[in-house]
Amino acid sequence: MLSRDSVLDSAPDQPPQTPKPAVLAAWGLMSAALIMALLLHLLSALLAGLLVYELVGLMAPPIARHLPGERSRYVAVLLLGALSIGGISFAVLGLVAFFHSDVGSLSVLLAKLANITDGARAVVPASISAYLPADASAIEQGISAWLRVHGAALQLAGTELGRFIVRVLLGMVIGAMLAIKVSESDAPVRPLAHALYERVSRLHLSFSRIVRAQVRIASINTAITSVYLLLVLPLVGVHLPLTKTMITLTFIAGLLPVIGNLISNTIILIISLSHSLGVALASLIFLLLIHKLEYFLNARIVGGKIHAKAWELLVAMLIMEAAFGIAGLVAAPIYYAWLKDELRAQGWI
Repeated sequence: MLSRDSVLDSAPDQPPQTPKPAVLAAWGLMSAALIMALLLHLLSALLAGLLVYELVGLMAPPIARHLPGERSRYVAVLLLGALSIGGISFAVLGLVAFFHSDVGSLSVLLAKLANITDGARAVVPASISAYLPADASAIEQGISAWLRVHGAALQLAGTELGRFIVRVLLGMVIGAMLAIKVSESDAPVRPLAHALYERVSRLHLSFSRIVRAQVRIASINTAITSVYLLLVLPLVGVHLPLTKTMITLTFIAGLLPVIGNLISNTIILIISLSHSLGVALASLIFLLLIHKLEYFLNARIVGGKIHAKAWELLVAMLIMEAAFGIAGLVAAPIYYAWLKDELRAQGWI
């Protein structure tokens, strides 16, 4: 791919250039590919491939000190694969252990829900209290009825989850293959091939910038969440279970723009609800504030990385979300960073 310096050195104040036909064709093909990735629900595969390519690029130089040549990239891919398999295996084993433990057993969870319902009945109006289940048995019957009604939707969601996992895995494999085979010396010489090579290189650079900014955002979110879980709640006598696990998940999920924050927030809210309704409401208020803060952080930190004003990025996220939903919201910073870098390289902005 293009070296980072060659892209970063594109002077923003250079005279505007007239793109060659090959560059115009490459822009059209690249834009169509990026839009099709959203329309065909392949954004997960694209991001997974870019992430693996980026990680191999980061891991290869230290390994190359001991294994010169292309072998360093093979070793980096093998290490990354081993870490991925180990992480997935650890997560699966952790879930199995949780649901087989006393804390995660169905009977304990139903009893917790019954206690929460009793506590809620004491504070909510009578008109609302009448709709709350009477005991754990009523809760179990309600859950069973809901599952019967929404069984088809759950089956469809499971199918979509399976497709999502397959796309991510295929994207990771493609990214690993490109990381091994593609190097700067392999740059094509044909006009259109070279123009496409530059467009993909700029997309990779834009993704790299967004990832580095997202790591910083995730670190800030994790630090604030740690203060809430480890200091604020214990000060008022509340000690939630799985606190360290929630903090770890907050950082890992926070690496995903916007949607990752929703995932970690949902987990914290569910565990807070298992303690009491009051703690759940306090956590909900806290998480809403954090969610709004993330939009601001995303616009400021990511905008600084891609040389864009905060309002520019927010407008791009708003338009992409309206056009493509959550996938557009996730893709907006990367796509906008790529577009702005292309325009800067031509001296148009």
